[in-house]
Amino acid sequence: MTCPILDFADTLVPALGAHGVDPDRLDGDLATRFAQAHEQVQARRDAGEMGFFQLPLDHATADTVQSLADGFGQWFENLVVLGIGGSGLGAITLREGLLGQSWNERSDEDRSYFPRLYVLDNPDPETARGLLSRLDLRRTLVNVVSKSGTTAETMALYLVIRGMLAEVIDTDNLHGHFIFTTDPERGVLRALAEEEGVPTLAIPPNVGGRFSVLTPVGLFPAAITGVPVRELLDGAAHALRRCESPRLRENPAGMLATLLHLFDTEMGRPIHVLMPYADRLRALTLWFQQLWAESLGKIRGEGHVGPTPLPAVGATDQHAQVQLFMEGPHDKVVVFVASEASDDLPIPSVHPRIPELSYLSGASLGRLLEAERRATREALRRRGRPSLTLEVGPVTPASLGGILMLLEIATVYAGALYGVDPLDQPGVELGKVLTYGLMGREGFEVPQLPDPDPRWRV
Repeated sequence: MTCPILDFADTLVPALGAHGVDPDRLDGDLATRFAQAHEQVQARRDAGEMGFFQLPLDHATADTVQSLADGFGQWFENLVVLGIGGSGLGAITLREGLLGQSWNERSDEDRSYFPRLYVLDNPDPETARGLLSRLDLRRTLVNVVSKSGTTAETMALYLVIRGMLAEVIDTDNLHGHFIFTTDPERGVLRALAEEEGVPTLAIPPNVGGRFSVLTPVGLFPAAITGVPVRELLDGAAHALRRCESPRLRENPAGMLATLLHLFDTEMGRPIHVLMPYADRLRALTLWFQQLWAESLGKIRGEGHVGPTPLPAVGATDQHAQVQLFMEGPHDKVVVFVASEASDDLPIPSVHPRIPELSYLSGASLGRLLEAERRATREALRRRGRPSLTLEVGPVTPASLGGILMLLEIATVYAGALYGVDPLDQPGVELGKVLTYGLMGREGFEVPQLPDPDPRWRV
């Protein structure tokens, strides 16, 4: 399975009664709305604005990335990616989804001598110092990911690492420890690369950061650790084909976007929970959180629109958030992600005379996790709480590529349904401008911040 199957039965009236959607609407007004949204997305795609649609078919870039990773990339023991938002979350999602959370703790032999992969996506000094003090920087490649080369957090980390590297290697060799993933023609990193001879990979100008996981932003860190990136793109291409139809019932991304938009705007459920039952998909929930929130939370006319994405992981969050999902306000829709464990672990018979334990004997951890997912879905249904399930099968490069592509396409369909531009992010620009001023960047006014009022401090 390379494109997820979307099971939406538990959003409909037959399953939820008054809390569900009338199935007749799927062939009525909802089908019409989606057809209009599809037409808008197709027009922007034809105009070249939504470049992420082309990425699954860009085998030339994939081959360039693979060649660089197989050659230059294998000179090093460690790869450190510097990027924030989509420039970091994509690499983390691919690392954890395809390599597992323990990749960096494995021995060289267990990793088949591929490099360890670290991502610094926040300029927290304790995190940065803690990582960099452990690494042999002489055996470390640093991938700086910023289209503009002016991302304050990323470039600050670049300057820190460059300074540290200068203390342990000759200045003439510094350029050999960096690779820049940036705009193909312009920007600070592009100019630095040309001046110093730093290898580069290009981010397509018409692909924004949160849609960039299938560009070299995500592909290079994946390839350098042995992930077959062509398989990743093949899975995305299969999902793309399934998600291109203007007919709602034939389009899983369209159905996901349409139902989540409906539950938000008509049924008072603006909180959308993504809940995989696999630790290796935990990072996927954070990637989706940025994708859904930054794309859809916008000012529209004189109002404000946009759902709130909420990450959760089963079965952990059955003991944390599910109580709220079950008995809290009717303001949530849960999207389960059902996957199959590739390496299950049997449960032995250790205490056969203790009924509270013996029922587990002969089963496996994977079977238990799947039973918990099915039970949670049914428990929500019985309380009138809607859910959808994305069935992905085993987590492979192809299936993960499929789910990433499906969620990206669902996001732009949702943008059309909400009547907002899913590609921009004007709400984050003011914070950037104020930060530049506070840090003393030339051309930016130092903002006058109010002094703390002691009356409102305790």
